[in-house]
Amino acid sequence: MKTRIFAGSGGLLLALSVTSGGALAQSPSVPMAVPATPADEARLQPVAPELRDAARKAMGFSKLMGTIDEKMVLASRKRGGGPPAPARLPDILVTERMIPGPEGAPEVKLFVINAQAGTNRPGILHTHGGGYILGTAATDIRRLQELARELDCVIVSVEYRLAPETTYRGSIEDSYAGLRWMYHNASQIGLDRSRIGVTGESAGGGMAALLAITARDRGEIPIAFQALVYPMLDDRTGGKIPAPPHIATVGWSASENQYGWRAFLGQQPGTDMVPSRAIPARTKSLAGLPPTFIEVGGIDLFASEDIDYARRLNEAGVPTELLVIPGAFHGFDQLAPDTPQAKQFTKAKVDALRRALAADAQ
Repeated sequence: MKTRIFAGSGGLLLALSVTSGGALAQSPSVPMAVPATPADEARLQPVAPELRDAARKAMGFSKLMGTIDEKMVLASRKRGGGPPAPARLPDILVTERMIPGPEGAPEVKLFVINAQAGTNRPGILHTHGGGYILGTAATDIRRLQELARELDCVIVSVEYRLAPETTYRGSIEDSYAGLRWMYHNASQIGLDRSRIGVTGESAGGGMAALLAITARDRGEIPIAFQALVYPMLDDRTGGKIPAPPHIATVGWSASENQYGWRAFLGQQPGTDMVPSRAIPARTKSLAGLPPTFIEVGGIDLFASEDIDYARRLNEAGVPTELLVIPGAFHGFDQLAPDTPQAKQFTKAKVDALRRALAADAQ
């Protein structure tokens, strides 16, 4: 099992976060200690054959994790909130900055990756996954260093506050504060302010989508592109909108999704009373959003909501690219990075970012 899977999202990241002391990060064989039952094997049938070994590991993590509830989430916070971060690349600079947060709120921590004053390169604002309830930006640093080197860009990753302690209001404003800092410190970090993209995975993809909507509505900071990786976009998924039986048999589940949204919203998800500004799929108009790339696995819980969001963007006149990988579950690319599916998935995202943020694309 490769170290980079610990930059994962959804159920995998939750499992690593709630187990004691990060023990799983040191013992890749632990999940396999949980025997697969005939029911488990039946759940594997929708999974692409190349991804089934990784899916078994994901199911092992889920069994060890148990039921996600507020007590479990808050207990994980005391243990550091996430799995151990992979070793950083020595040749790609990473600095930590504390910046003013929203009015009346704590400061926000940023990880600034590959800053080079005096240059004029594209930039990416990144928000991490974890169901809006867990995760940490620090876990993704190694992977983001690799991306920054590949694209010759600067990346800023935001340590936004998590639910249930902070609802959507706080976390959106934390992320926006990071975007504002990035924009106003462009010369310091070597950023071309006309070439800023936003990206994230799972809940981080949902946060990136919310950030693009917020930036559009406020009209202060132009966003050139959004790359949303199996984004968490709709509070109704797994609740008011049930998943077909072959969907989400592995990975982030319907019940986990409903808990994550309930914590993030501070109220019951799926009703007519939810705040639309907290939910990308509830945003009435998607016109005027930046060109978009969305990718998701075909049996990911988020497949339908992501496909629908891409359709709505396209119909709103937003240039949109959608990639759906057959038989791929939530977080598969991080658990099985060397499979053909994961390689296709990762390359498509990197290529989309490279094209969109190129100097001649603006």
